[in-house]
Amino acid sequence: MCLPRVNAEDDPLANIRTLEGPGPWDRTLLDVEVEESTAGASSDGEPVRRKMVLFSGNDYLNLSGHPAVREASIKASKAFGMGPRSAALISGHTEYHRRLETLLAELHRKEACVITPTGFAANTALFAALGAVASINAASARPTTLEKIAVFSDALNHASIIDGLQMMERHRQAVVSVYRHNDMQHLDLLLTNCASEKKVVVTDSLFSMEGDFAPMLELVELRKKHGFLLVVDEAHTTLVCGKTGGGVGELYDIQDHLDIIVGTLSKATGCLGGYIACSDKFGNLVRGFGRPNMFTTATPLPVVAACYAAVTVARKEGWRRQAVWRKVQDFAAMTKHPASSPILSLVVGSEATALRASEHMLKRGFLVTAIRPPAVASDACRLRVTLTAAHTSEELEKLVAALAECIPGLHRPADLLAARL
Repeated sequence: MCLPRVNAEDDPLANIRTLEGPGPWDRTLLDVEVEESTAGASSDGEPVRRKMVLFSGNDYLNLSGHPAVREASIKASKAFGMGPRSAALISGHTEYHRRLETLLAELHRKEACVITPTGFAANTALFAALGAVASINAASARPTTLEKIAVFSDALNHASIIDGLQMMERHRQAVVSVYRHNDMQHLDLLLTNCASEKKVVVTDSLFSMEGDFAPMLELVELRKKHGFLLVVDEAHTTLVCGKTGGGVGELYDIQDHLDIIVGTLSKATGCLGGYIACSDKFGNLVRGFGRPNMFTTATPLPVVAACYAAVTVARKEGWRRQAVWRKVQDFAAMTKHPASSPILSLVVGSEATALRASEHMLKRGFLVTAIRPPAVASDACRLRVTLTAAHTSEELEKLVAALAECIPGLHRPADLLAARL
């Protein structure tokens, strides 16, 4: 749907400003306050609040407070309010939604893109559409075993992938096999023993609770061998990896081998939403059969405009990506922890141990959340630390010193300095 025209000055997607370096806006959601649940109230009856530095968010590039992102959202709100309130297939899809889709398709070198209200909806809509392929092509009302789609999923894939696959299984559209985490030999064996013609392999590119990457080059080789459809969830790598933020596909120059990219607009983009970058044909399939997207009101226009600005800024402000990866390198050098991404997974064991560690970090002035079941196994609870472009070297040193007091085997900066001397 085309909205009323606005002049260039009021156009939310025009004249997006980029910056040469950081500013105070990058700290907007790093310097936070937390209410003390055990400290009671202050003399005026208000809850006691303590200042903290956030080390558990996913705003890796600190774009949520970027001036261009704010300006785009404000302009869209002034011009159109929240925009048409309808599902995309009815009247909720505007030229602004389409322009964001085009930008994301270009980012991943795909023909098409479908944006969704959330990243979770992107994965569930994707697998609803994939399931429709089996139902449409079935000779009878129910697909036979060989007519079903054989899907192979990494054991540590995100919950939205798991829920989407369970939906396919409930509708008897898929046979799902789970391969051991990043175990390409196991995946190769399962694929070799599969008689189905339609095979799909789905994996996170960067696993949100482990902080490790999928072996993308090995997956590409297996794709050449077995001819499956490769689906990659780039939720934590879009805008963070690659020269222009095109994710692991751009990082390894394998974008043509990744058939479908699922992404989110709520992590490095700093906003809200999800998307599926794919072929034109599959994009139409998602629009027509992706029920979790079809029956949801379209993303509000101020959010769409903010997302467009954030992606544009992130592609041009490469210094933000460089800053993130410097923090990863610094953390690894300080601690000797095998950090390979901005997600640092520090396993401590039981739920009680993780909660004590998180409480300890709060006392030291750092908001680092304990990760517990059902997100992880009961004996693999952990602190999940995330690094961003705007964290300072001083904060990182203090963070490591505090972590060393509650994470067994983690080095302190002072310990490393003494070792060098």
